[in-house]
Amino acid sequence: MKILKIENGTGFFRFEEASGWQPIDTIDKNGLVKILDLFLTQDVELDSPDDLTISNQAHSIIYRSVYQKLYSLIDDKKRFKDESERMYLEEIKKYSNS
Repeated sequence: MKILKIENGTGFFRFEEASGWQPIDTIDKNGLVKILDLFLTQDVELDSPDDLTISNQAHSIIYRSVYQKLYSLIDDKKRFKDESERMYLEEIKKYSNS
């Protein structure tokens, strides 16, 4: 499901496939939390702001910020998982052989 899109130079978001697209400048805290939850728990699509132009300056700033934060979170999540696995490698080996 696509949760962020750029169309006709404007950024949009949505939480459900059945719901309509809303302009990105109307997103609030609850909307950000829902977008974050979808991004972390489901297979979602986002239009890259580098591939498509957003003509509205406010939309561009908000869209790019949300897009970048989501992807940096994924990088942090992977790094945290890798660090945790290295830190507890001996214990994992010990208990997985039992």
